[in-house]
Amino acid sequence: QVQLVESGGGLVQAGGSLRLSCAVSGGTFSRYGMGWFRQAPGKEREFVAAISWSGRDTDYGDSAKGRFTISRDNTENTVHLQMNSLKPEDTAVYYCAAADPSFSRRPVDYDYWGQGTQVTVSS
Repeated sequence: QVQLVESGGGLVQAGGSLRLSCAVSGGTFSRYGMGWFRQAPGKEREFVAAISWSGRDTDYGDSAKGRFTISRDNTENTVHLQMNSLKPEDTAVYYCAAADPSFSRRPVDYDYWGQGTQVTVSS
């Protein structure tokens, strides 16, 4: 079956950067639209960014625009989220997800999910 494993989370000061990675195995990675979501305690899961199977099309949530960049490497079966200018309100568990075949802003459209990686931004 398809497995997604996130990495790269951690503790960072406000204004700093982190690069999250998601390694996908067990499926045909190049078919999947990929997305990043996040969930803070007591809040709903929030769309962060998504990328099409080819990498040509991307979409960002309002909180991510201008600060985060999503990318993918279909030769390495990985997707990345570069996060710059981090703010305390970015603190959340970040999840990687795969949609077959098209990417979306809606969690319900994704078929596979990782376990998440914690990002904590201190003020």
